[in-house]
Amino acid sequence: MVKSRFASAAVACSLILSGCGGGDSGGSTATTGSTTTTTTTTTSGCSLLERQNWAFSVLNEWYLFPETLPASLNPAPYATVTDYIDALTATARSQNRDRYFTYLTSIASENAFFSSGSSAGFGFRVANDATARRSFIMESFEGTAALAAGIDRGDEILAIGDTPTTLRNVTDIISAEGAAGVTSAFGPSTAGVTRTLKVSGAAGTRTLTIAKTDYTLTPVSSRYGAQVITDGGLRVGYLNLRTFISTADPALQAAFSNFRAQGITNFIIDFRYNGGGLVSTAELMGDLLGGNRNASDVFSLTTFRASKSSQNSTRRFAPGSQSVSPVKVAFIGTGATASASELVINSFIPYLGTNMALVGANTYGKPVGQIALDRSACDDRLRVVAFSTRNSANSDSYFTGLASTVPVTCKATDDYTKPLGDAAEGSTRAALDFLQGRTCTAISATDGKNVAARSLTPEPKLEMLTPAAPSPAQREVPGAF
Repeated sequence: MVKSRFASAAVACSLILSGCGGGDSGGSTATTGSTTTTTTTTTSGCSLLERQNWAFSVLNEWYLFPETLPASLNPAPYATVTDYIDALTATARSQNRDRYFTYLTSIASENAFFSSGSSAGFGFRVANDATARRSFIMESFEGTAALAAGIDRGDEILAIGDTPTTLRNVTDIISAEGAAGVTSAFGPSTAGVTRTLKVSGAAGTRTLTIAKTDYTLTPVSSRYGAQVITDGGLRVGYLNLRTFISTADPALQAAFSNFRAQGITNFIIDFRYNGGGLVSTAELMGDLLGGNRNASDVFSLTTFRASKSSQNSTRRFAPGSQSVSPVKVAFIGTGATASASELVINSFIPYLGTNMALVGANTYGKPVGQIALDRSACDDRLRVVAFSTRNSANSDSYFTGLASTVPVTCKATDDYTKPLGDAAEGSTRAALDFLQGRTCTAISATDGKNVAARSLTPEPKLEMLTPAAPSPAQREVPGAF
């Protein structure tokens, strides 16, 4: 069985259109709860035309918005399969329903990431302030070259070079080439690629030469991912989930088991950079937060196009021994919060109402998910938007983000000068204030377009850096390099 998955919707979609999207993993056709999997395996040829024709047939059979597809489209003018897919889905994209969520990827690379979090890179997230022409580290991952070199949240990358003698100032790179110049300067996502970085931060200004390595992403940080924050006598369970992959499951179970053992009933769920991932892990998150839900309560409804309605399913809560019973929950989000993250938040609206809040900024807006169809002989996996997911109130109306549907929202900064989970960090502080019953300023529908900011006024236009051709890890972990 292969799990259905929501894909990442990288924040820089408006700038790098081909870098946006998401998907689900492959296998034989199966349906379990809201997990639906469909895979086509073939040994047919791998010429460009054969692959394009295959993509056309897949979309005609499965695409969630069939009325938007052209009856026919000559593939000859399109130099790649991706270009052809983008042309086929152009109408739905113009309607804001498929913002490059349907795309072609590698079976092998994607399986490696979703099964273990495996990828290659320096091991940090980067966001750009295009106006000021600056690049900042938003987070570094455990067990990576970046953290070993002392690069972490709050550091600014001043210059990048292939060697110490070829350093170029980031301001000059962005001035000449835009954000794409910074992604190009970092080089390909290949182990062994070496770059020299001039970095400024709490440890001072230093020049470091580091190499990209193969690493396994820790979905719940061992440093700050799960902790209990005491704020004015209120004990709060804080959980930061980087991405929805299968290796997150045991870490989530352990975290919530600890929260339950300590009698915690107020929670901060930090999804601020979480671009999505496996539906099964989202369902587990729902179960772990659903200790006071009945087995008859609906977590989510999965709906396919009319011709595939036999695939429709209802996922109900299945609380277990590790589940907690929240009194109040604050979900931290930004424009990088998408897909599976939004599914979890949306699913709790009917049950928590005004006892939950979206804190930070408006989310990306992706109430649809993909199935995977494989052409194994070519290492092709087509992630096609095939279903929408609704909550028990039958709501999936958040293509423009969740700020307009969550009953309570609290605008807050993503203060990258402070650690994630620090009670003094802007969004964490605002989340604690909500849990304490304090008032806040509501999020507007446009607030989610900036991923991070030092202050609300003025607000730098920071966006997660995303390459034009992202790796599977970069699709699901916005800003990762």
